[in-house]
Amino acid sequence: MPRHLLLLLTTLATAGMASTSYAQNDGAAQQPAASADSFIDIIFSGGIVGFLIVSLLVLLSIAGMALAVEHLLTIRRKNLIPDELVAGLTESLAQGQVGHAVQKCESYPSALGAMTSAALAEVEAGWPAMEKAMEEEAAEQAGRLFRKIEYLSLLGNIAPMVGLLGTVVGMILAFREVADTQGAARAGQLASGIYQALVTTVGGLLIAIPSLAAYAVFRNRVDGLMAETVSTTRRLLVPVKKILLKRQNNQPGQST
Repeated sequence: MPRHLLLLLTTLATAGMASTSYAQNDGAAQQPAASADSFIDIIFSGGIVGFLIVSLLVLLSIAGMALAVEHLLTIRRKNLIPDELVAGLTESLAQGQVGHAVQKCESYPSALGAMTSAALAEVEAGWPAMEKAMEEEAAEQAGRLFRKIEYLSLLGNIAPMVGLLGTVVGMILAFREVADTQGAARAGQLASGIYQALVTTVGGLLIAIPSLAAYAVFRNRVDGLMAETVSTTRRLLVPVKKILLKRQNNQPGQST
């Protein structure tokens, strides 16, 4: 009899251990789903305001990436100073063909073309007028490029503010839970509001830091390319400058 009792106890113990192990495994398997649900619940826990804040952060991140890619493709040396235009202007201006040079500038729309065309438009007024027209056009081209990349700086300043707004909303939700429970709220009840506050703050910073870094990079690129464009334009206009200065020195009534 004791032998049968021992066998029975052994069987019950084995069955209990198996059921406990199954329960633990089942709970572990269900953990990711619960975590996923809780994350979605947290995103929507702020109501329509919290959802709009998260959506705005997503839109800002997409806009920042799109602007960075667009600037990488457009603010390039070959777009501002086309090699074909440099070669064509070098040949035309060396031969004194101003009209042909203007046509070349119109065929290759670029910063170099705009500056050279503006300078050649004042060729009859002399070199000082040409130089002034070129500098004014250079300032206009630089301003246009700086206004273009300014949106990255704007994103870098707006994103932290949106994240801060999400932080305030999250803290309001947490303290409202404290007020509703008259100070008896547990940590789990406060977690969603605090989590939302931290998520939006991190999201805003993750958008702002790359945006401001990209703005600094593109600003330096614009400075360098515009300086090179001005230098190239001056070099191309040297033959015209020599002709104008020679013509001025040969005019009667000039002191020798």
